[in-house]
Amino acid sequence: MSSTAENNKRIAKNTIFLYFRQLLVMAISLYTVRIVLAELGAEDYGIYNVVGGFVAMFSIISGSMVSSVNRFITVEIGKDNMVQAAKIFSTSVFILLFFAVLVCVGVETIGVWFLNAKMDIPDGRMVAANWTLQLSLLAFVINLMSVPYNAVIIAHERMSAFALISILEVILKLAIVFLLQIMPFDKLVVYACLTTLVALIVRIVYTIYCNRNFQEAHFKYLLDKELLREMLGYTGLAFWGNAVILLKDQGVNVLLNIFCGPVVNAARGIAMQINTAVYSFVYNFLMAARPQIIKNYATGNLSAMHTLIIKSGKFGFFILLLILLPLCASIDYILGLWLVEVPPHTVNFVVLVLLYSLLECFVTPVMMGVFAQGDIKRYEIALSIIYLINFIASYVCLKAGMMPEVVFVLNIFFKACVLVALLMHSRSKYAFPVNEFFKRCLFPSLLVFIISALFTYALYGKISMNFLSFLLQSLVIVICTAVIILIVGMNKGERLFLRKNLRDKLVVKVYRKL
Repeated sequence: MSSTAENNKRIAKNTIFLYFRQLLVMAISLYTVRIVLAELGAEDYGIYNVVGGFVAMFSIISGSMVSSVNRFITVEIGKDNMVQAAKIFSTSVFILLFFAVLVCVGVETIGVWFLNAKMDIPDGRMVAANWTLQLSLLAFVINLMSVPYNAVIIAHERMSAFALISILEVILKLAIVFLLQIMPFDKLVVYACLTTLVALIVRIVYTIYCNRNFQEAHFKYLLDKELLREMLGYTGLAFWGNAVILLKDQGVNVLLNIFCGPVVNAARGIAMQINTAVYSFVYNFLMAARPQIIKNYATGNLSAMHTLIIKSGKFGFFILLLILLPLCASIDYILGLWLVEVPPHTVNFVVLVLLYSLLECFVTPVMMGVFAQGDIKRYEIALSIIYLINFIASYVCLKAGMMPEVVFVLNIFFKACVLVALLMHSRSKYAFPVNEFFKRCLFPSLLVFIISALFTYALYGKISMNFLSFLLQSLVIVICTAVIILIVGMNKGERLFLRKNLRDKLVVKVYRKL
């Protein structure tokens, strides 16, 4: 079997593991959101979302370190250099410990002041909000120290282990829901405390698994100064890009709190939960492809790398579209069925956030190629400028009294600008064929979206909604969208490949069993 076929087989296997994990995670997550919202109420849920989001603003550090550690470890494992991979692991732990101290200082000074002096917290809930801030900080630090272990698992493409640990995490979060209903204390504080405990348990499991299975995942008190400088230089550039991303995301969440109140934060939190659950199907597919993108670059196989980026973006878009369209067509019914109380603006937020994620399907694989190449200075500068303008525009619009939906519309527009900047940078740095990307990925995907969206819109509101009609309408939309993808979105070679695999791997096996 050729190396390309073997790599594709590995990607498919890892994707299956991640999808199995995601189906369970999504089902439990959606259930827990319903109960947590009902138990906390819209105001307390909004407080948790915005206060936890404020701490998440400091994840600019973990986000940049994830990019750095993943890139450096995956490159060395791709070269089968375990000694250097071990040095990278230990060096990253030192860097993360240093950054964890910086985050604690920042939250305990600026964060505490901003929470108590500037944020819109209802009367009588400030003490609970401060407890939530402290516990969210502790959970953040715990998750920060898990970054090297996650990177090693992904670099080795052990997605089965990653999936099982994620399932353990979501089962523990399900346990939180039941404890939340019976504990007699302040439910917001209890929820924050139990969430932190889950983070600690998962962190211990990651450590035990990696120590037992990967020789490079043992922390040693060694510090390679040259490697430290190289990783900090890479991390520093990624840091600024992640900083403006967090400013755009969590900063806007804070703006929504200041101008619109915590109930709007609750609506945004629900929309982001739904988006996380839906986009995870695409993210799992892309995460399975990421190590191969980096390893192809490390071995100089740019042609395979380009093809994988283009196909990942295209098929990621189709996967999300098959979920997004039936969801948006019945969003009012789904939210009413799912939640006890639906905060205002939730429907519009969900639709706009999912449209934003459609663009993310194109951005993510191209960005993987950029980080694999490593020279990210020009891209990070462009990203910083675009997202800074995005944040300023959001502030101006909310200050002018516009509806909160405007910030999501702005996000979509500026994400398109990011895609353009990425493509320009990729063409200059690793000869990415932008024309081929437009021809084989972007144009067919957008054409499929337009035709499928028009068909879905024609069905919208035509059926009196109940559970049976919801299932029937969703099935019709999925089937018609799949047909449009096959006819319009795929070329002849892709259709033949899909048909051959379905016939050989499904139909023949079933026939033999019979």
